[in-house]
Amino acid sequence: MSEFSKNDVTLIEKEPLFSGFFKMFRYHFKHKKYDGSYTDIVQREVFERGHAVAVLPYDIRTREFVLIEQFRYPAIETSDDPWMIEVIAGIIEPDEQEVEVCYREAVEEAGVELYNIHKALTYLSSPGGTTERLHIYMAEVDATTAQGVHGLDNESEDIKVLRVSENQAKHWLDEGKIDNAAAIIALQWFFLNKAGLLEHWQSQA
Repeated sequence: MSEFSKNDVTLIEKEPLFSGFFKMFRYHFKHKKYDGSYTDIVQREVFERGHAVAVLPYDIRTREFVLIEQFRYPAIETSDDPWMIEVIAGIIEPDEQEVEVCYREAVEEAGVELYNIHKALTYLSSPGGTTERLHIYMAEVDATTAQGVHGLDNESEDIKVLRVSENQAKHWLDEGKIDNAAAIIALQWFFLNKAGLLEHWQSQA
């Protein structure tokens, strides 16, 4: 842990810049330095989109993941193929619990029901520019029920469901076909912790 805490930061002004589906603020602040002094006033623009949950469904019987594929316009900047292979995910709405988001998004984005949801980890998506924190979950699923195209019309979603074997997922990771943070982190956590996770799930049966 760092020698500092949030008590070593002085917020001087929070300046609203934009308010729409997302928000943007300019923060004016000072913080303590390693030599014990304080910085001059620092200004940082911060993108605020709330916090999110992502869930990786896995079928123990078929040894398959349920992943999704959808178009992401910002990926055009750096990718010839802006259709991303992702894990199911969604923003945490006010007064909504993380696990509730897992269940809701699994139905909306993939048309599947989750079982034995297990929290894996949480991380800051890009702390230099956004307040967003992602909470990653694992869940059991019957992969044979995963099919078709899903999503909400009022959010212009067009989401294809994918049944992906463990070997295929590893191959896609190795070749960089899966190149978004939440999917990479969720899959890597699964492969690093598979034995313990499966043991935990089997104990719940």
